[in-house]
Amino acid sequence: MRFESLSAFFYMDGHGVYIWAAYGLTLVILAANLWWPMLARRNIIRTAKSAMLKGMNSQRPEDQS
Repeated sequence: MRFESLSAFFYMDGHGVYIWAAYGLTLVILAANLWWPMLARRNIIRTAKSAMLKGMNSQRPEDQS
């Protein structure tokens, strides 16, 4: 498929709005599929570290002076 100009390429015989919206939505979903697990992993690690530190502090023997 050849286009005579850049504007014809973006217009795509009247289907450009649908096509570019589909591409945009696909990119947003792909970005969310990369970002969301990284955010969840970070939160899980943060929660686990917090729980581990709380456990270590409760097991620490008190200083006997």
